[in-house]
Amino acid sequence: MKKYHYIWPMIIALAMALGILIGGKLHFNDSPEKLFMTNSKKDKLNRLIDYIDYEYVDEINTDSIVDVAVNNILEKLDPHSVYIPKEELTQVSENMKGDFVGIGINFYMYKDTITVSRTIENGPSFIKGIEPGDRILVADKDTLYGKNLPSSRIVSTLKGEIGSTVDLKVYRKKEDNFFTVTLKRDRVPIKSVEAYYMLSRDMGYIKINRFAESTYKEFKKALLSLQKNGAKKITLDLRDNPGGYLGIAEQMADEFLEDGKLILFTKNKKGKIEKMFASDAGSFEDKPVYVLINERSASASEIIAGALQDNDVGTIVGRRSFGKGLVQREMALGDGSAVRLTVSRYYTPTGRSIQRTYKNGNEDYYERFEARYENGELRSADSIKVADSLKFTTPKGKVVYGGGGIIPDVFVPIGNIEEETIKSMESLGFISRFIFEHLEEDRERYAEEKEDDFIRNFTVDDILFEQFVDYAVGNNIRMDFYANDQRIKLYLKAALAEQLFSSNVSAKIKGVIDPMLQKVLELDKPLLKEMGKD
Repeated sequence: MKKYHYIWPMIIALAMALGILIGGKLHFNDSPEKLFMTNSKKDKLNRLIDYIDYEYVDEINTDSIVDVAVNNILEKLDPHSVYIPKEELTQVSENMKGDFVGIGINFYMYKDTITVSRTIENGPSFIKGIEPGDRILVADKDTLYGKNLPSSRIVSTLKGEIGSTVDLKVYRKKEDNFFTVTLKRDRVPIKSVEAYYMLSRDMGYIKINRFAESTYKEFKKALLSLQKNGAKKITLDLRDNPGGYLGIAEQMADEFLEDGKLILFTKNKKGKIEKMFASDAGSFEDKPVYVLINERSASASEIIAGALQDNDVGTIVGRRSFGKGLVQREMALGDGSAVRLTVSRYYTPTGRSIQRTYKNGNEDYYERFEARYENGELRSADSIKVADSLKFTTPKGKVVYGGGGIIPDVFVPIGNIEEETIKSMESLGFISRFIFEHLEEDRERYAEEKEDDFIRNFTVDDILFEQFVDYAVGNNIRMDFYANDQRIKLYLKAALAEQLFSSNVSAKIKGVIDPMLQKVLELDKPLLKEMGKD
């Protein structure tokens, strides 16, 4: 999460960056004296850029220098004001929009060839019968196999304008057959709701990985589906969710809060305050809700957790959240790039700012976050440092604190080093890649597997486990694999379920050993007894 530091002097960084933002063309028949007599920072900085462009002794790519300079300037403001270069803006925008235009596949480069791992349900490839394991060799006349083929080229070739067509030459290994198929590019969703299913007979579970434009619709669809299946309680999993659009968080919080309840308020540099209140549209008011957070839950995730906690709604379970209480607005810079600039702070309903201090700079800011792993905070709630000056009280008298994240109502410690190593291998895609390569060796072995039977009865055998150990050791991963064999086997099973069935099936399998989910079920037992249920 740390930003790079550069050796450019700050005055040059400021000059070049502001110059490019302001724009404008200089006339070099003006004298240096006239330049400085204007006392205009804008003119002066514009001229500096042009002097470098036209007069400097060596050829300089001023665009790249300006990119460095803009980053340097923003770094002096706060940790969350960031520059987005034009070559990255499209992808960033797609992630925040929640879809992109393409053919709808997930793939790996396998032995120098694009190999489909999954097709997106109801996407162009799914509709035309592309299957996991298919090799895409050619798109129109572009060859898509060979060593060192950049992933950016692959993606740009497969993406395109909505409604445009692409002819794919495909090799299907299991049939030893080549064929050509024409696909019409369409919008392909980037899922925000990673999984949802019934955690118990009346408890629904929804996992959300970010807050994009499409997130609320996905969330609402999942919530309604779970309610139809008997969900009278919800576990909302916001762990590792870095946030996104503030407005989407407001809509989601509104589902759980009564009409007129304050969700949050923002304050800008001029002191202007804007308050956001719940409406009467919520479909899950007055029902039990559990919100899962951890040290990587940030921004919009913290808005929801803070709104519910400060209104005495639900139970927040997990570990202290990241602590981001700043609001950014994206602003175009005119050359295809953009800046996300912090424009206000947000506060929870009791008036808490949960933004961590950044007065000592960005490096210190992120080092303090990483120190949570060393100071015991992730292992014991007693190690969380709070300041009495930042103490607030909810309407029902519960004490809450500002100054650095949302402290949960119920603490769940982080796992031991080896448990976290296994989770990291899963979250970084290492286990998924191993399973993909395993399936490529023999997909037919799993051809007859059915979802429910797989969940109940399938077990990973010792042969596959040993193959994974060899794979991990070959990639320089060191741990006591054999002391953790059952946990590893379960994660291997979950990865198989992800690629054979869906993320929902995978989530169900991992949930069996998820400490936070088990804590929720434990907390729910007294409530069931109060309601006269067993």
